[in-house]
Order: sequence, then structure tokens, then C-alpha cells
Amino acid sequence: MSFLQITWFVLIAVLWSGFFFLEGYDFGIGMQFVFNSRDQKDRQALYEAIGPHWDANEVWLITAGGAMFAAFPYWYASLFSGFYLLLFIVLMALIYRGVSFEFREHMPTIQGSQLWERLIAISSFIAPFFLGMIFTAMVSGMPMDAKGNLSAGFFDYVTPFTIVGGVAVTLMSYVHGLNYTRVRIIGDIRVRAMAQLKILYPILLAGEALFAILLFFYTDFLQTKTILTLLILLIIVLSTVIGWYLTVNQKQEMIPFILSGITLVGVVVLLFTGMFPRLMVANNPLHSLEIINASSSPYTLKVMSFVVLTALPLTLGYQIWSFWVFRKRIVADKVVE
Repeated sequence: MSFLQITWFVLIAVLWSGFFFLEGYDFGIGMQFVFNSRDQKDRQALYEAIGPHWDANEVWLITAGGAMFAAFPYWYASLFSGFYLLLFIVLMALIYRGVSFEFREHMPTIQGSQLWERLIAISSFIAPFFLGMIFTAMVSGMPMDAKGNLSAGFFDYVTPFTIVGGVAVTLMSYVHGLNYTRVRIIGDIRVRAMAQLKILYPILLAGEALFAILLFFYTDFLQTKTILTLLILLIIVLSTVIGWYLTVNQKQEMIPFILSGITLVGVVVLLFTGMFPRLMVANNPLHSLEIINASSSPYTLKVMSFVVLTALPLTLGYQIWSFWVFRKRIVADKVVE
């Protein structure tokens, strides 16, 4: 493997990590349109909390997919064809979620707005759930031939491990969104977010323990990369425990939000670290897709590196500036419905 091949594998992991950190709380906010709002002012406050950012956060997903296509075309072809139906469901959820944000603003009646707000919550649940299933299925071993073609059936995609993975990512996103609500919104909705976190943190901790157990049975991570896997699992669990403690006992806001984001990033790092140097794990180890034989040419990777060095600072600068401009907290009782 060359330096550029490894660099782009790491960069794609970074892009997915950025997506789950940023879009994770967007998903969590979206689910709160049903699970943590009492009236239109609450829902408007939730929308204003992510309104300037949610579409920019989704760009990380597009960039990650584009980087996979350009840097590792065989990986892109195998993943996007083999997981076509699951990815189609994710795509539809993201589309309906995006248009729901817009349509709710133009409904002439409250009932019409509430219809689209329920759709926001449903789509915000579906997207992280199926993304969690896709990532866990990708590393647990799929029926794949030597050319990278998948011939998977229903029970290859739907296993206890993938279901727990989907639920875990969804719950992590919801907890991340509740922490973001506490950071950005003032009002009763913030109090309810705290009450829900007190209940959900121990459930999340139990889910992480179950995920770690299933990881042992469905992957080879603990056999091939024992120390790194245990270290990352420890970081995920400690982030949850410390976030739980600071939320309940210290009434902290920003640090638990950062820690809940770290748990999502930790899952991405765990999966990418465990499957390295593979890109797709096959049931037959000889058929696993690996970095060394699935990447683009050295020239392509070199050109892409120059493009990233130019574009990434501008993108990060814009997002940081956007968060700074809209840093003021939202008072739920004072928003315009």
C-alpha cells in the first residue's frame, strides 16, 4: 500500500466522522419534533437551532460518497450496488426530510405543518438507523465473489448485529440532539431534554455493551486488532459515562454535547480501524476488497489531494463562520410561529 492510498482511506474515515458528528445532532433534533415538543413554538425553536446548518452538514455525506467514488472506485461500486436498497431508503429519508423542512413553513394550517413535522421525525429516525445497519453489515462479512459482487439475501443484511448497530447509531444521534438542544435552546424544551437524557444515558450504555459483545461474534476485530479495538470501545463507553455524569450531576452542557459527538465518531473510527486494510469484508477472506487493489491510480490520488488541500480549508472556514454567526441561544417562548 502506498502513502496516498492510506491517506485517502483515513480521509474518508474523517469525512464520515464529520458527517455523523454534525448530522448526528440534526437527526436528533429532527426526532424531537415528535418526542420532545409540545407546541409550535417548541418545533419552531428546534428548526431554528439547525436551520442555518443542516443542509451544509449533509454536504459531508456527499463529499464522503464522492471521495469513495474517486479514490476507491471498486469500493464504491461494490458498496453502492450491494447495498442499493438500504442506501435508497437512506436517500429517500434525506430527501423527504429536506423538503419537509421547507414545506412546513408554507402550510396554511397548523395541521398541515404538523404533518410535515411528523415526517421530519420519521425520516430523521430512518436515516441513522439504516446507515448504522449498512456500516455494521459492511464489516461483519458479506457473501461476495472475487470481483466484489455481492449476492446477499435478507438475513445477510438483517442480523442481530446490524439491528443493534442501527438502533445504537439512532440512539446516539438522539442523545446528541438532546445535548444540542440544551446548548442552543432556552425554555421548557431544554428541561425536558435533560429529563430524557437521565433516562436514555443508562439505556445507551447498555446498548454499547451489547454492541461490543456482538462485535466479538460477528467480526474479527478483537482477534486481529485486540488492543486498538478495546481502546476505541473504552473511549466510546467512557465518553458516554462522563457525559452522563456531567449532565446529571454537574448540569454541564457543551462538554456532554462534545462527548456525545465523540461516541458517534468513535463508532466510525472503530469500524474503519477494524476493517483496515480491507474496504469490504467478505465471508471468504480471499474475496475481501482491500485498499491495495481497489484504489484509483497514483496520479488520480495525487490530483485529488491537491483539490482537498485547496477546498477543505474553505469549507471548514465557512462552517466555523456560520456557527459563530448563529451562536446566540434561541428562546423558545419568543420565536415567531
